[in-house]
Amino acid sequence: MKFEHLTRFARGFVYAYNGIRAAIKEERNFRFHLCAALYACLGSYWARLSAVEWALIVLCVGAVLALELVNSAIERAVDKPDTTHWWTAGAAKDMAAGAVLVMALATLVIAVFLFAPRFGVLWANFTAHWGNVLGVVVSMPLLLWGFIFRYDNSTQKGEKSNGETDS
Repeated sequence: MKFEHLTRFARGFVYAYNGIRAAIKEERNFRFHLCAALYACLGSYWARLSAVEWALIVLCVGAVLALELVNSAIERAVDKPDTTHWWTAGAAKDMAAGAVLVMALATLVIAVFLFAPRFGVLWANFTAHWGNVLGVVVSMPLLLWGFIFRYDNSTQKGEKSNGETDS
């Protein structure tokens, strides 16, 4: 009996992993936020942020990614409602997107407060080795076209290429 509870508990992690994997595959905005998180971590490293400042960056990035997952879930849950509920469905989707925007803007403000005083350190460490500059310059367009926009010509969200759905 106890083993069954543990199995169900572990299965929850598999479901969560599948949800994150689906978001990476099908949600352009989630992929954008993942790329922004990568550059935020690089900037935090080059700016020599303290442990508490790192924690704040990680917390903000995690909140934006979590809200993006919730936004995507709400969009899918209320997609294509019947005609009597179309306005409320649209409002729910807009509000969820607004929540992501509010957290992303708050994260941006926090990043400005953390990075602005250390801009000299960040710039010096960024330009200290040509590989840093080359890595960022090369990775940005590759991530933009190869990762963020890679599925834009695919089928609708939740639909596999053969017409089956993920249910």
